[in-house]
Amino acid sequence: MFTLGPIGFTAPWLLIGLLALPILWLLLRAVPPAPIRRRFPGVALLLGLTDDETQTDKTPWWLLLLRMLAIAAVIIGFAGPILNPQDERAGSGPLLVLIDGTWADARDWQRRVDRVDALLAEAARSARPVAIVQTTDLPDEGALFQAADAWQSRLAGLQPAAWEPDADAVAEWADSLTGNFETFWVSDGVDRAARAPLLDSLERHGTVFVFESPRPVYALRPARFEDGKIAVTALRASTADTAEVPITAIGLDPNGVERELALATAEFASGEGEATVELVLPPELRNRITRFAVSGVRSAGAVSLTDDSLKRREVALIAARDDREGLELLSPLHFLRQALEPTADLIEGNLLDILLANPDVVVLADVATVAEAEQDALLDWLDQGGLLLRFAGPRLAASDVSRVEEDPLLPVRLRAGGRTVGGAMSWGEPKALRPFPDTSPFFGLSLSDEVTVSAQVMAQPGPDLSERSIASLADGTPLVTRKRVGQGQVVLFHVTANAEWSTLPLSGLFVQMLERLAISTRPTKPAAEELAGTTWVPEDVLNAFGEIEDAGNMPGIPGEALADGRPTATQPPGLYAGEERRIALNVFDNEMPLAATSWPARIAVEGLTVVRETFLKGAFLMAALALLALDMIASLWLSGRLRGPRSGAVAAVALALMLPQDVRAQSPDDALALAATSEVVLAHVVTGDSQLDDIAHAGLRGLSDKLFQRTSVEPAQPIAVNLETDELSFFPFLYWPVTASQPQPSAQAYAKLNRYLRTGGMILFDTRDADVARFGSGSPEGRKLQELARPLDVPPLEPIPQDHVLTRTFYLLQDFPGRFSSRDVWVEAAPPEAELTEGMPFRNLNDGVTPVVIGGNNWAAAWAVDERGVQMYPVGRGYAGELQREISYRFGINLIMHVLTGNYKSDQVHVPALLDRLGQ
Repeated sequence: MFTLGPIGFTAPWLLIGLLALPILWLLLRAVPPAPIRRRFPGVALLLGLTDDETQTDKTPWWLLLLRMLAIAAVIIGFAGPILNPQDERAGSGPLLVLIDGTWADARDWQRRVDRVDALLAEAARSARPVAIVQTTDLPDEGALFQAADAWQSRLAGLQPAAWEPDADAVAEWADSLTGNFETFWVSDGVDRAARAPLLDSLERHGTVFVFESPRPVYALRPARFEDGKIAVTALRASTADTAEVPITAIGLDPNGVERELALATAEFASGEGEATVELVLPPELRNRITRFAVSGVRSAGAVSLTDDSLKRREVALIAARDDREGLELLSPLHFLRQALEPTADLIEGNLLDILLANPDVVVLADVATVAEAEQDALLDWLDQGGLLLRFAGPRLAASDVSRVEEDPLLPVRLRAGGRTVGGAMSWGEPKALRPFPDTSPFFGLSLSDEVTVSAQVMAQPGPDLSERSIASLADGTPLVTRKRVGQGQVVLFHVTANAEWSTLPLSGLFVQMLERLAISTRPTKPAAEELAGTTWVPEDVLNAFGEIEDAGNMPGIPGEALADGRPTATQPPGLYAGEERRIALNVFDNEMPLAATSWPARIAVEGLTVVRETFLKGAFLMAALALLALDMIASLWLSGRLRGPRSGAVAAVALALMLPQDVRAQSPDDALALAATSEVVLAHVVTGDSQLDDIAHAGLRGLSDKLFQRTSVEPAQPIAVNLETDELSFFPFLYWPVTASQPQPSAQAYAKLNRYLRTGGMILFDTRDADVARFGSGSPEGRKLQELARPLDVPPLEPIPQDHVLTRTFYLLQDFPGRFSSRDVWVEAAPPEAELTEGMPFRNLNDGVTPVVIGGNNWAAAWAVDERGVQMYPVGRGYAGELQREISYRFGINLIMHVLTGNYKSDQVHVPALLDRLGQ
């Protein structure tokens, strides 16, 4: 193919004709010949006279140019011009199209499908067998090579997965490959350890070509709460340039409507693959967040679901004394209640009883000693990750606790007595707070001059005191100390929880300090030992596009698998619920890396852009025709013949020549007719409810598959029918799911429906309400069915009799269940005389086919399968449910066979009598 810029020519040798245009110009310029000028006196007598017709002495240059352009357009048109011609790939033999099919593919999935479609078109032209494999959905063994046309019809069913491919499964599958073939690898652009071994394995079978999008890949790690802030870490695969990525916090508003609650920007420096943003939100707003997402990126990896790690905590409050003569402001727990009630669930009572509830935080306000049983219980609780928050007071200052040796329930040793104004260690004036160090959980909190301390219990100096001190007074005296105990921690405020010793409880700083301590007590990722022996049920799951879907009836998973933190096909990313908490399983954890692929120099890497070829032959020939029409009009005008009444007729003829003739593309009606009549096709009525229409389509797809497997009927893919615009006579069967809100068809639609019913068509009305109502007006769908059927020419109906043809068309049946099981299935009633004289109904009615079948068993949901043939909706429980689904399929097969064969089964009853008459 000869190319000239973006245009190629299938017959370039015809372009040689363009060289003849200058010669043609000279020839046309010479016709007509130039007249010879002679002077003759008698010509003066002819002055003032005009001829009816005139002829120019030479052809104008612009008319010659018009003709040259028309001829050039004809020559170029027959040379076969093509805009953006695609080079054919050299190659033969089998072709493996390998698609990563992960969450990283979801952002531009359609572009990848278009790229694969173009590859299949090339393979079809070369008659190459093709196999398409996704690394996240590997076939059981090897690769199935089929004709490219067979794969093109399945492209729409390919979907990415929300998890990473299993490296071991990929390696095992690669080892099972045999023979020689080329590989077109549609990569997601994310580097993995299993990629290099897989590439080596594929290259042993033939050449490997890689197709990869240059668009950046982003991901989010699980959000974590640190020092009063929500920290979200964003990742990117390519680190070449600087970038700013907006991250959105999404949750429910007070009305239950999902909204964007906060927005932050992650700033990536050049060469950096991680960027962390911090959000400081009010507790009420923070509790509403359900997920974080990279704005504008449709990918499961770019979504981070939140769980109980950002939600309210259970805080137990215990005080040594809480009466103080009814003075509420003097109560040790008053300010604690005021500070924690908006952000936590408070528990009060006996310490041992409280620990049985496993609170997140236990607060002891001026409690000096605890019983030995209480101490042991507290230590066990701390080992499991609890936070013990203690406040000093007169009782603790006067006791001997932690004086000689460090008490296990206190972070430091204490000095005898205390430090008060006017005492042995008198201060000149109350002390202010020192700014919090960067190692403190309180770091970043602003201090107020109004916060002062007038008394405290003193910490005994020691080698660990500075390390355990997380807040100090201006003179360096420790104010808040902390130590680790197992997985938990013990924190001591060296002042009271009320305003007796300091003004701290009266300030907003007190609320912020408590929040930072109490909110981050439970690890965001539990250990496998903690979840051992438990089962977690998925509530919501993420698809590859980052959309949250209801988990439906997905089975639970063991706690050990959830603790592993690796999403798979059996445990997709989502939110999993246990007895007391919920855990989010995200695509990325806190350690999983994200890097861009680095292909060897020997591998050819192309983008995903597909430039479609455009054939320009028709456009050039139409342009030539238009130029010739203009030439005709110009010639008539120059000759003087385009004047008077004839000018309008000539212009009309020229315009008709310029307009395209009756060569038109196939209309939608023609396409529907071809699709519906080329093969047997089942159809469903469009209701306007997209989810219900999808279920109906999937149901007929599943029924078509069963017909193909078990009978000689081989249906094509089902078709959705619009009652207002589509022709119904093409379809022998219509499935009509009824909803309470679907619109009433027009009068024209009802006319088509009545004509369809009278000419042998069947409609299965499904109210889908057998689980809540029996047939009739017992449900909104039943009342809507009565409204819809009122204008239809429906015959009298009766519950399906035991000897009806539908009970024996293909299978012997007595029940007709769908997803629900009910015998309230109605068909056309048999005339009394037909049953008496023939012994079988429907002998002479509509070729033995009932025009309507009505029920509410939700048959489409029982039949529904996805593109891979997997059942979409559960039916019943266990073996009984699968048996019900099988009977439902048998009913569907009987129904379609009844539609297609009419009274064939009824006629079989009379075979013995016919044979007897024939003497057989």
